[in-house]
Amino acid sequence: MSWWVVVEEQRGTGDGRSWSLSETFPCTDQQTAEAEALRLAREYQPAYPWSPKSRRVLRVAGGYLVIVDGRTSTFHFRLTVGEEI
Repeated sequence: MSWWVVVEEQRGTGDGRSWSLSETFPCTDQQTAEAEALRLAREYQPAYPWSPKSRRVLRVAGGYLVIVDGRTSTFHFRLTVGEEI
């Protein structure tokens, strides 16, 4: 079995925001996948906002939720760790 880190981002503006699969990262085992998810939570550059000013990383079941404050708006993305079965 292999492990994956999946990045999903909010896309669009206002009430038209929706979730979209952005990237996937294959990993050899769960420990590697969890470490990669944490690294990405701290370093991944989402499509929005265009001018990130700060971020908050929240550990949630199965991964992380990252809130990114921009100059004029706030967006978030999530990283999920999963095992391919």
